[in-house]
Parts: sequence; structure tokens; C-alpha cells
Amino acid sequence: MKNKNTIVFLTVIITMLCLYYLSITFYSRGIQADAIEYSTDESGVIDQTKKQAYLDSIWMEPVLNILGAEFTYKQIKDIELNLGLDLQGGMHVTLEVSPVEIIKGLSGNSQDPDFLSAIDVALDRQKNSQAPFTTLFQQAYTEISPGGRLSNIFANAANKGKITFESSNDDVMSLISEEVDQSIDRAFQILRTRVDRFGTSQPNIQRLQGTGRIQIELPGVDNPQRVRKLLQGVAKLEFWEVYNEQEITPTLRIINDELLKLETAAATITTDLSSELKPADGEADNALEAQLAQQADSLANDSTTTQTPGVSSFISLRKSYRNADGQTLAGFYYNMADTGKINTILKNEKITKLIPNNLSFKWSVKAEENDAEMLQLYAIKSTRGEAPLTGEVITDARQSLDQTARPAVSMQMNALGSKKWKNLTGSNINRQIAIVLDNYVYSAPQVNQEIPSGSSIISGNFSVEEADDLANILKAGSLPAPTRIVEEAVVGPTLGIEAQRQGISSILVGLLIVVVFMIAYYAKGGIIANVALLFNVFFIMGILANLGAALTLPGIAGIVLTIGMSIDANVLIFERIREELRNGVPMIQAISSGYKKAYSSIIDANVTTFLTGVILYSLGQGPVKGFAVTLMIGIICSFFSAVFITRVIVTYMTKKGNDSKISFETPFSKGWLRNVNFDFLGKRRLAYMISTIVIGVGIVALSTSSLRLGVDFKGGRSYVVNFDEPMVASDMKAALSTGTFSESGVEVKEYNSSNVLKITTSYKVDEESTEADDEVRNELVAGLAGATGKTFIDGKLVPETGEFTIVGSSKVGATIADDIKKSSYQSFGLAIIAIFLYILIRFRRWQFSLGAIVALVHDAFIVLSAFAIIGWFGISFEIDQVFIAALLTIIGYSINDTVVVFDRIRENLQLKGSKDLIGTFNESINSTISRTLITSMTTLIVVLVLFIFGGEVLRGFSFALLIGILVGTYSSVFVATPIVVDMTKKTLGAAADKEKESARARASAKAEATAQQG
Repeated sequence: MKNKNTIVFLTVIITMLCLYYLSITFYSRGIQADAIEYSTDESGVIDQTKKQAYLDSIWMEPVLNILGAEFTYKQIKDIELNLGLDLQGGMHVTLEVSPVEIIKGLSGNSQDPDFLSAIDVALDRQKNSQAPFTTLFQQAYTEISPGGRLSNIFANAANKGKITFESSNDDVMSLISEEVDQSIDRAFQILRTRVDRFGTSQPNIQRLQGTGRIQIELPGVDNPQRVRKLLQGVAKLEFWEVYNEQEITPTLRIINDELLKLETAAATITTDLSSELKPADGEADNALEAQLAQQADSLANDSTTTQTPGVSSFISLRKSYRNADGQTLAGFYYNMADTGKINTILKNEKITKLIPNNLSFKWSVKAEENDAEMLQLYAIKSTRGEAPLTGEVITDARQSLDQTARPAVSMQMNALGSKKWKNLTGSNINRQIAIVLDNYVYSAPQVNQEIPSGSSIISGNFSVEEADDLANILKAGSLPAPTRIVEEAVVGPTLGIEAQRQGISSILVGLLIVVVFMIAYYAKGGIIANVALLFNVFFIMGILANLGAALTLPGIAGIVLTIGMSIDANVLIFERIREELRNGVPMIQAISSGYKKAYSSIIDANVTTFLTGVILYSLGQGPVKGFAVTLMIGIICSFFSAVFITRVIVTYMTKKGNDSKISFETPFSKGWLRNVNFDFLGKRRLAYMISTIVIGVGIVALSTSSLRLGVDFKGGRSYVVNFDEPMVASDMKAALSTGTFSESGVEVKEYNSSNVLKITTSYKVDEESTEADDEVRNELVAGLAGATGKTFIDGKLVPETGEFTIVGSSKVGATIADDIKKSSYQSFGLAIIAIFLYILIRFRRWQFSLGAIVALVHDAFIVLSAFAIIGWFGISFEIDQVFIAALLTIIGYSINDTVVVFDRIRENLQLKGSKDLIGTFNESINSTISRTLITSMTTLIVVLVLFIFGGEVLRGFSFALLIGILVGTYSSVFVATPIVVDMTKKTLGAAADKEKESARARASAKAEATAQQG
């Protein structure tokens, strides 16, 4: 085998990397287990606040040493394999920046009736439109006031120099669109800072380009109300005066003296780390005193300046810090690992009494990096408790250049702001003024002279990006840009733990079944395939950790599916080898030929499935994206392991020509599916009839019972409610349907167990405010309490007798539901087009592309029909994003099957031409039927395991796959191939004859050339 050493080298490198990341993940799980043990009371209830406090206390502390390299818990969390919210609990939020307030702000809150009417009309149209709000507003204004000029509304002092009374409506709308985009950028910057400071590990925030939305995931949060308040709060921009070091030295000395007193008072108290983190009952105060005493001891014993400033620098008055670029920065800089200790000191009751009322401390928002991350602490002058100047006075801010052509920020204020700015800068010449947003200092430029106008240049050691960010922050105070939550999901810890258990069970059971089958069917070849399979799963987990991707429950479904599909490559290879052996070819030559002949089919099958994964990733959201990531990684890993790793092992086992160490069949499989000669094409009209009947029945079912759309597609709110005892879903639905939810409708179904119900309602679906959220939740709680006589307990994971609690919830606004439906249609359409083009390129016959696409559409209709038909029997699964992921996966799987058959047809046509076209097609299907059935059976088994053990979240997903695998196998044989024959029999035959003649000519030329060389 060529390149064997390269394959071995890559395998070793990938394995080492995966071991590194997964071992850190394993260590991190141990720390979390310790936190759970510490926060669990005698009755087995976990105190989430106590658990988080434990983890926060070691957040910046070294907890692991690998070959002399120390890792803090924060660094470990950044490296480990992330778990999605559905596997650990937490909150997912999609926010939309309100363009209405921005437009009103630009207009100076104009009361022009046409202007206000246009906004109302645009808001109403936005509910059923994908167009940007600014476009809808312009259309509405033009309709309401055909000859109206927007410049009359927007030409004001705030827009001076940008909009004049002569500006056209298009010019005005161009400025408005630009301001809306910038407002989204500002909101993103502010929210990113807030999320980073929230205190949760591994937060994720990203802007959804082209949508005006920002998506945030906060794993492990247990206070959704606090998150909503944090994310929807208006930014608070302030300008504060800053004390210099000499002015605060006396206060710092007094604090030092008090810390020394605390040390003396706590001299007999242990300062061991375990006692700090796990104080016994009644000793919490003493432990805090001990911690302060330990810090005081550090402060007292180190009064000199060191190259690595720690807590001691708080008193030793470190006056400079040399950053990574060698620049000396003045101020107080502290190792980020010590900031928690300093905050503890500053918040201590005895210390706060020593700090004057006109002094407060604020941290910088950005860390300076050298050998360690360093944060600056600013001493703020808060004489009257209010900032001398706030952000409302800023009319414009943008990135510019200073006198030395370095990046800077130009800032413009209104008349009132200009006056206050003149006074503030005049009284602070040669001093700093801190620009503070949400209580963090973004910049603190030094004032060189009084600024008489409101136009200023803020210079500093900025990059272009940093200057642009600061300009966005400054503009955050000039226009109100509130955000609204248009999508939300809260997953309780109990649901996450249950999902983990179900996911692990699915993987283990699926692996076990496949491993046993492969050994039973392929003997030693099966063992080799199993080794590759284990490498495949191991690589998937390690690469997910390496990429920083999150493993979600749909992602686990992707792994389970990959287990079944990854066997396909080995089945293709082994079946080819068995064919060669049956034809009398020696073992070593059969192995070489088997790998060579299967390679083309494997490539085609993997590429078509990978294309669907790319489309899912590009257009999907949330769980669909997680599934797509895992599916794409799984396809790449399965190809590498099944083709290359197995080849290395097989080569090793047959070295020196010894083929006795390997075999590819057992007595059980030796004669199975050998010499099959079934007339598949002769039954094609019967197959057409069966498909037509099933789809027809499905259409009738769709028209009578319809599909149950999830909140993803229709909008609404969904709640997972845990009761203290089993509940009857139909009774609960009847009780809730008579009250508030009678007109909007309510759906109730069991969720994993009989005492957990999932309740979905479209009540107030068009209202996305927090007030509407609270109202729907309160009405639901009241309805459940009235129907059951039980008491609602908020925030409790496991209800006691006579109680119920909400352990999870989700919300999708009507607008975002429309977007999800649109992206789903786009996903399906793009997948069909991409596969059509790929088949056309690979097989160079549009007839093959047509047959494949007809079969794929046929499969999609059959699956939809199956979902509608089971509704007649009282069984229903939601049609949501995860269902679309299943549908596209079915397309990928079905084309996988079809491509294998097409590949054999192409090969046989090149050998035999069109003499017996029907016979050639039948022979191709018969020769691949063993591979088709084995692959379908193994995949079907693991998906069945997923259906049984995967939990309620994936029940509809796995049911769709079960139907899809069956119908995909059927369609590749009875739909795709027959259509190719029926539609283009003569054309295809002539082309095959021509290709056959070309192949003979090439072979003849090659033989002649060889003879001449000889």
C-alpha cells in the first residue's frame, strides 16, 4: 500500500490530539462532579447557587498541571468538549434590535401622523414578511403619503451635515439603514461584554448576518429572569473623572491597616484552600475572615514592585506595567486571576466603611496581555454619585485618525453636551476622564486642553478595530436601541441530565449491535471494520473538542447515524473483495481490487451526504446546526478510518504474501445473498403503483388530519412541566382548553415520562414582549393549578407531593418562525439542486440526475405521508427544524444508496454496452443487493435504538429516519433505476455503446504502446 507511513503518522497525530482534548474534558467532568457533591444536601437536592459559587471560586485558579504547564479552570473549560444546552441545561436566546426606536430617535421623536402611520403599517406587515423593516417602512410611507418627503421629518439638529431638506427619500433611507446596521453592531458589542461578565462558563454569542438578530447561549444558567433583564436593559454610557495615584494613596494605606487587623484576628483560623471552598456549617464567616487574613498577609509581606503584579500590588502602588509590545502603561494593573480576591476585599463590610463616598473602583473591560492577562483598576471620582456627563448628549462618533495618523475616535455632542464637556475637560487638564459603559471602563483618555466645542478626538493606543468598537460604544448612548427576545429556550438541569443518559445509551447500544453483527458476518474483516468504527467515534468526539464545537442531543443522533453509515464503506469494500474471491482471484489481489473498485462509490456516497450537511449548517439554526457539524465531521472521519486505517491493518495482516491471517466471511454469511438473480426492472410498474397509492393515501391524510407543526414553524410558547405524579395528557388539554387558551388552542403530550408534560400554545403568538411572556406563563400556571389542585413551585427541579414546576420552556416569535420556514424550504431546494448537479458531473448523463431527483422527492413525500397517516391512529410527531434535518439526512442517505447502484451500472455499461440494457441494469442491482441490504439493516438497527432510547426530543427525528431508510432503500432499486431506463432507454444505450467502443480503443492503444516499448 502506498503512503502507508503517512496514514500511520496522521492517525497517531490525530489520536494524540484527541486524547489531549478528551483527557482534559474527563478531568473537567471530575471537577464538576466535585462541585455537585459539595452542593448536594442530605436529601439529594442540588443547590445550583452553591454549585456555581464553588466553580466560581476556582475559576481563575490553577487546577491541573501537565508537564509543568498549569491550567486554570477557565482554561480547562475553554479546551474541553462543550455540551449543548440540551445536554447540560441553560438558556438560548435570540434577540432582535428594535429598528422602530432607532427610526423614531433619528426623527427626533417626530409626531408627524403620516410618519407614525407608516411605522404602524410596517410593524403589521413585518409579521408576515421577510423584508427588512426599513424597506417596509419606506414602502408604507410612500403609500400613505405619495408626495411626502422624509427629509422634512429627519432634517434636524441630530442629523446635521447628513440630511438636508433637499435630501431625497432614498438618501434618507440610506442613512436610516446605515444607522440601523450600526445599532446592531453596537448592541452586539454591549451584549458580548455583558455576556462575558455574566459569570457563566463557555457563553456563546454571535450576530446572525442579514437578519438584525443576535444569538446567545448561556450554559448552566438557573435564573432566566435575570438573563432577560440583563440582555434587554438599555446601555448606560457615562463619563467620569479619575483620581490619580497620589490622591488615593491615603485611602489605600488605611485599607491595608484594616486588612492587617483582620489577619491578627484570624491568626488561629486555617487558610487551607479546601476550608475556603467547603466551610463547615456555621463557619462561613470565619472562612471569609481567614481568606481576607491570607490576602492581608500577602499584601503586608510584599510591598515591593514585582514583574508579575498580584494582589500585593493593590497596596504597593504599582505605577507602571510593561505590555507585550514593550510599552509602559501607567496605572494599577492586576493579574486577572487575582481580581476576584480584590473584589472580595472591596466588598467586605469593614473595608467599605473606610472608602470615602466620593471614591469608587471600576475595572477596565479589556485585558492587557503579556505573560498573563492583566486588568486595570480605575479610581473613579463620584462626588455626587452621578456621572458629570452621560451618553445621551452624543450625536455622532466614528473611527478616524489623529494628528499622527494613528487610529482614533472623533466624537460630536449636542449643545447641552458641548457646554458640560467644556467644563469637564477644563477642570481635568492633564488628568484622565473614564468612558464607562455598563459599569466597565472602555477607555480613559488624558485631557490635554479644554475643549470648547462638543467636537473631540479621542486618541490612544488603538487598532483600527478597537477604535471602531469604541466609536460604536460611544454611539450606544446617542440613540435608543432596545432589544426584544424573539426566540428563547430554557432547558432545566434535570432535562439535560436525562438527555445525556439517553444519548449515551443510544451510542453504546448502537455500537454494540453493529460490532457484533460485523464480526458475525465478516469474521476477521468485521473485527478490522470495528476497529475503524471505534476510531471513527473517538475522532468525532476529539475533533468536536478541538474545534470548540458543542455536542448536542441532535449531535449525538448524528454520531449514532454515522455509526450505521460508516459501516457502509467497509461493506462496499468487503463485498467487492468477496466478489473477487468468488471469481477465483487470490486473496491479496482481491483485497487490492476490492479497495480500488469500491473507492469511486465510497467517494460519491460520502460527497452527496456531505453536501446535505453543508446546507444544513449554512441555513439551519440551533440543534440543526449542531447535527450538521457532527454529521460532516462524522463523514470525514468515517471515510478516513474505513478506507485508510482498515487498509493499513489489512496490509499489515497480509504482509509477505501471507493471507491466512485474514478472512471476510463466516459459515453464517458464506452463502447469503450469493447468485441473486431477481427481475427488479420487471416489477417496476408494480412499484410505481405502490408508491402512487401510498402518496395518495398520504395526501388524503394530510387533508384530513394535517401535520402537527412545532413552534419552530408556527410560533408560540412551549413549556415542559414536571408534576409530582403521573398525569393524563388528554385530561389536561381538556381542562386548559376551556379557559384563556380556548381560542388560541393548546397542545399537551407526555414528555419522556407520564409525570412530565409538554404544553404548547399559540396564545399571544404575535406579542414578543417580556410582559406577554409573563402573562402567558402566569395563565398557564393558574390553569394547571386550577385543574390539578396542586401548588406551583418556581425554580425547583423535583416537585414534592402536591407540587408542580416548569423545568424547561421555549418561545419562537411569529417573525422568526416565518424565517425558519423559509430557510427550511431553501435547504430542501438547495439540497436537490446540489445533488442533481453532482450526479450530472460524476455520471455525465442528465438521465441519472433525473432518476435520482425523482427518487429523492418520492422519498420526501413518502415520509410526509407516513407522518400524516399515523395521525389517524392518534400518534403525532412535531414537524420542526429537527424534522427538516431528518428529511435532508434521508435525502443524503437515499442518494448514497442510489449512487452505489448507479456506479455499478456505469461500470457494467462500459464493459457490456447496450446489447441487453434491461439485463445490465438488473445485473447491477443484483450484484449490489447484498451491500444495499446489509448497510440498510445496520443503519436501521442503530436508528431503531435511537428511536427507543433517544428520548422525546428525537422521537420524531428517529421515526422519520426509520421510514426514510426503508423507503430510500426501496426507491434506489424500484424508482431511481427504472426511471433512468424508462425515460431514456435508446439514448442511454447508444451512449453506452459509444463509451464501450472508446474504452476498447483506449485499451487497444495502451496494449500497442506496451508492445512497442517491449
